[in-house]
Amino acid sequence: MRFLLTDEQREFGRSLDALLTAADTPAVLRAWAAGDHGPGRALWGRLADAGVFALAVPEAYGGVGPLPVEAAVACVELGRHAVPGPVAETLAAGVLLAGAGGPVAEEWLPGIASGAAVVSLTLEGYGPYAPDADAADAVFTVSGDELRLAPDPGEPSASADPARRLFRPEPGGAPVAKGPALRAAARAAGDWAAFATAALVLGCGEELLRATVAYVKQRTQFGVPVGSFQAVKHRLADTLLGLEFARPLLYGAAAELASEVSRPGAGTGSAEGSPGAGAAVAAAKVTAGEAGYAAARTALQLHGAIGYTEELDLAWWLRRARPLRDAWGTPSACRARVLAG
Repeated sequence: MRFLLTDEQREFGRSLDALLTAADTPAVLRAWAAGDHGPGRALWGRLADAGVFALAVPEAYGGVGPLPVEAAVACVELGRHAVPGPVAETLAAGVLLAGAGGPVAEEWLPGIASGAAVVSLTLEGYGPYAPDADAADAVFTVSGDELRLAPDPGEPSASADPARRLFRPEPGGAPVAKGPALRAAARAAGDWAAFATAALVLGCGEELLRATVAYVKQRTQFGVPVGSFQAVKHRLADTLLGLEFARPLLYGAAAELASEVSRPGAGTGSAEGSPGAGAAVAAAKVTAGEAGYAAARTALQLHGAIGYTEELDLAWWLRRARPLRDAWGTPSACRARVLAG
């Protein structure tokens, strides 16, 4: 088995990095947090043109997936650049609707793949909130073996990340799909949401570490850069180790999801959410989440008082790490799933 990314996968990541570097994502984040979704939707369209959202949509519906490894590569880059919007939820919705099949899949999946549709969702067992529901074209909710289209995104709730607003969708709405197969599709979608979030928080942690290393090389104390202090070096080394140990778990989870998709009888490419893949995803999620949050704590400490200021672009990454750590599986829930799996 090959455990390294291919040249094409690495080039895909580099192309996304170049696209997002030119996009001025801090400005996009500020607009998104203020309720102006125009710049964010425009960036979403460019990411869709690069193939990001087609990675979770089967070819039968206009996508190229599911391709978990490529999705991990993409989400790490999106996390490094703090792209706003329900990224993990839209990818998970692609898996959910492919598993549901029927008219709802035919209506929404081509739009997800092309970037025309931004989707949020809630699943049983993961909390009642749909991130960025006010910016979504659809909010899907799953209860038991019924899939519903929420009639209204509902009222916003408090969020530590102002560019990742939380909504509790209004109950009701006619079922758009139902049946025993929907439960398996929802389990697979939950795995994909957790998996994509793990990649996002890993990328967030990488950017926090990069920015902090650059800062301690410039900031001086007693006439020398603070980065030359042994305690600072140790703190940064511990942060780097945490992120590096999370990376193979993320791609291990991608390999598990990929093998699940390719098994005989996988049909349209949707997975059923096996215990093995779920445990691998949970391991990646808890490790990446803790590493990303540790990177935020390190960044805040080593930046000093400037780290608390909203004017500093890094503040958007600092406020994103903790919510991503807890989204789609808290550390304690992920550890329990690893033990059970």
